[in-house]
Amino acid sequence: MKILIAGGAGYIGSRLIPRLLERGYRIDVIDLFWFGNHLPKEVGILNKDIFKVTEEDLRGYDQVIFMAGLSNDPMAEYLPNENFIYNASAPAYLAYIAKRAGTKRYIYASSCSVYGYTVDQLYDESSPAIVNYPYGISKLQGEWGALQMKSDKFSVIALRQGTVSGYSPRMRLDLVVNAMFKTAVTDNLIVVNNPAIWRPILSIADATSAYIRAIEANESISGVFNVASGNYTVGEIGDLVQAEVEERLGIHVKIEIKHIQDFRNYKVDIEKARNVLSFKPNHDVKSIVRDLIANMEKFKDFNNPNYYNIQVFKNRQTN
Repeated sequence: MKILIAGGAGYIGSRLIPRLLERGYRIDVIDLFWFGNHLPKEVGILNKDIFKVTEEDLRGYDQVIFMAGLSNDPMAEYLPNENFIYNASAPAYLAYIAKRAGTKRYIYASSCSVYGYTVDQLYDESSPAIVNYPYGISKLQGEWGALQMKSDKFSVIALRQGTVSGYSPRMRLDLVVNAMFKTAVTDNLIVVNNPAIWRPILSIADATSAYIRAIEANESISGVFNVASGNYTVGEIGDLVQAEVEERLGIHVKIEIKHIQDFRNYKVDIEKARNVLSFKPNHDVKSIVRDLIANMEKFKDFNNPNYYNIQVFKNRQTN
């Protein structure tokens, strides 16, 4: 099978692609390489802007995965216009071209951010997506655009991912578990802005498994799927990161609790992904921290701006 991954050189793609190569897939990537290229040498590069991709470019690919776009709230709020172009329009356009080119399946990297703010409810895929901030809105629009293309011969799967955390060769330290780990190690401090807020957390190892399950699902399957390793309050995440760092690194870590209002609060049900895709997460916050500790020497320059998406994004806008 031949797969094209838009944004494949990013945080998740850099962990997913080696696993796909091990399973015998042929992989090509479209990417702007803002954060460098950490991909295996076997990966082909399609050096084109997504909006200039043609049917001819996509002929011969069995599946197309969209992981491109702006990847978090700070980036979306910094330039909302580009957020809506690359998170809403780009995935819809690529799905349209992929279908015309004869591709059999399209997988869209969506986000649980589409649920916005809920109070003590476990949301499944039929629950209302009532987000009202740029990033979540654009991810929902990307879903809608891609899913409009589904048919008997063109499967479309949207994976609504929890907040992904863990080690990747294209490292990020602006994700909740990773960020807490960084300050625990460098400052002996974890700041919890709102301990009551819920977040679905997705280990990057479980994230790669979710994509494999989607790629290898029966060709008739389409739809939206929540994928997460577990639901945690931010206060609980802080406690778990503190405990693992103290136990495994012998560092005393203080937790500072604040009560700053947050417009994101949601927890999700993953039974549909479990039952339809056979997605069964094997990780939790503790194992994510152990993964970070095991790979810490590879990203020990904690102030590297490449580890923080918004810093790289702003630098590219001003240069």
